[in-house]
Amino acid sequence: MPIEVNDDCMACEACVEICPDVFEMNEEGDKAMVINPDSDLDCVEEAIDSCPAEAIVRS
Repeated sequence: MPIEVNDDCMACEACVEICPDVFEMNEEGDKAMVINPDSDLDCVEEAIDSCPAEAIVRS
């Protein structure tokens, strides 16, 4: 199931550290973005659970 990062992202970079094949920071460094939205990697669930802003959502 595809995922996205909404505007609640606070740029803590937790998702990028947990799952770098799916997430990276945007050029400004103020928001994470999804680079592999259809990934089913196990780390995606961990990133969702670890997001303090609950900004990673299934689309």
